[in-house]
Amino acid sequence: MANLERVRVWAERLIALHLDASWRFEFDNAKRRAGQCEFTRRRITVSRYLAARWEDDEIYQVLLHEIAHAMAGPTAGHGAKWRKVAAELGYDGERTHRGETADELAPWVGTCPGGHEFRRHRRPTARMSCSRCHRGFNESHLISWRRRDVTAADRRMALAER
Repeated sequence: MANLERVRVWAERLIALHLDASWRFEFDNAKRRAGQCEFTRRRITVSRYLAARWEDDEIYQVLLHEIAHAMAGPTAGHGAKWRKVAAELGYDGERTHRGETADELAPWVGTCPGGHEFRRHRRPTARMSCSRCHRGFNESHLISWRRRDVTAADRRMALAER
């Protein structure tokens, strides 16, 4: 598990090395997205929750991914220009991560009649049926959703238990 202070040091050094002094680093509270490059605020962010559960190498790759976005510019997306810059930095990952997310912090919990549980960070708007019980949509396997409170203690535990 990555040490958050070490991640901050890496980020600040990468920014100093590859970007100008107008850019800064911060941790954010994302539960599924590992990192973000915000051009308008000139800010690179990394999820504190995912950094606390992923290995150092994975988080370093997230930082390289976001620095590459800042260097390639706001219109580059994940296109050829971004890929070239990312490779030059030593980034060896893909466009999106496949790592663990902080689903235990999801406020929406769904249960199907068969007892399977699903978690969502945003309120589900469409009716869904359980894909574990039946392929395709099936009325008899509808998922019922309830909102649960995610407390500050839950968030602290998500950071500490890794």
